[in-house]
Amino acid sequence: MTTPAASPWWSPERHADRRPFLIARNRITRAVREWFGTRGFEEVETAALQVSPGNEAHLHAFGTEAIGHDGARSALYLHTSPEFAAKTLLAAGETKIFSLGKVWRNRERGPLHHPEFTMLEWYRVGEPYQTLMTDCGDLLKLAAETAGTTSFAFRGMTCDPFAEPERLTLAQAFEAMAGIDLLATVATDGSTDREALAAAARAAGIRVAEDDTWADVFSRVLVEKIEPFLGQGRATVLCEYPTAEAALARPKPADARVAERFELYACGVELANAFGELTDAAEQRRRFEAEMAEKLRVYGETYPIDEDFLAALAQMPPASGSALGFDRLVMLATGAARIEQVLWTPVPEP
Repeated sequence: MTTPAASPWWSPERHADRRPFLIARNRITRAVREWFGTRGFEEVETAALQVSPGNEAHLHAFGTEAIGHDGARSALYLHTSPEFAAKTLLAAGETKIFSLGKVWRNRERGPLHHPEFTMLEWYRVGEPYQTLMTDCGDLLKLAAETAGTTSFAFRGMTCDPFAEPERLTLAQAFEAMAGIDLLATVATDGSTDREALAAAARAAGIRVAEDDTWADVFSRVLVEKIEPFLGQGRATVLCEYPTAEAALARPKPADARVAERFELYACGVELANAFGELTDAAEQRRRFEAEMAEKLRVYGETYPIDEDFLAALAQMPPASGSALGFDRLVMLATGAARIEQVLWTPVPEP
C-alpha cells in the first residue's frame, strides 16, 4: 500500500483553501506600504544578485555566476537579506528607507521556513534601536487590524497583538528560564568562557558535546529553554544579545558585553531581528572574518567579503535597522498553519 500523493498547490481545491490567506496577504502588503509611506519612508528596491550573500556562519545562500561578453565568469549570490545594499544607500544619503521583497536562503524548509520568502526591512538614520521596538509593536497591530483578528495563535500558543510587547534581556531570559548567569560567561571585551557556559548548561539539563563552542551552547539553551516560550499572551522583545552573537550590531554604550540587538517573538515564532547598526568598518571586517572561519570549520566553505559594502559602511551615519519575516507575520495574522499557505506560488519540492 502506498500513500496517495498530495494534490499540487495549484489544484483548484487546494488553491480555494489557500486563497483567503493570499487575499489577506495582499491587504496586509498594501497596509504596510501605506504605514511606511505616511511616516516619511522611501521604498527601495535592492539588487537580488550580490557579491556576498552575507557573512554569518550558519547562513546558506544560492550561488550563481555572471558571464561577461568576453566569457569571463564571476561568482554572484542571491541575497539572503537586502541589508548590505540598504546600508549602502544610507551611506549614499538616504535617511528613512524600507524594502519589501524576496530573499533566498538555502537549507531552509519547514512550516516556518521556505527557500524563497519575503522580508520587510527598514532603517532609521539617527534614531535609537528602541524606536524599532515601537515600530514592531505597531506593525503587529496593523497586521491584526487588516486581517480582522484580535488574537494570534500558533501551535497551541496565543498572543494579543494589541498588547504592549514585553521587553526581556537575554541575561534575564537565561536566568529565569534556564537558571544560567549568562553574562558571567562574557568578558568586558566581548570574549566568552566556553567552559563556564557549558557547565551551567549541563546543570540546566542541556546536552553539551565535547566539540561545542560557546556559540553552540548558547544557541542550544536559547532554542530548547527560551524561544519556545516567548510571545505567550503578548509579544516579546528579546534584547541585549552578547556581542559575540551580534556580528552586525554596535555594543551597548553602558555595557560592552552586550550589543544593541533585539528579536521579536509572538506565539514562540521569531518575527524580526533588529540592530543598532555597527558602523566601524574595521571591526565589521574582523567579525566577518571570524564568522567565515567558523563557517569553514563547520561546513567547509566560505562566502566572499563585500569590500564595496565595507567601504560604504565607513561612511554610513549612525542608524538602526530591522528585518521582519513578512510571511510569518501574515501566517499569524491569518491563522495559517504553514508558510506555503500564504505564498502565492511556493518553490517546488526537490
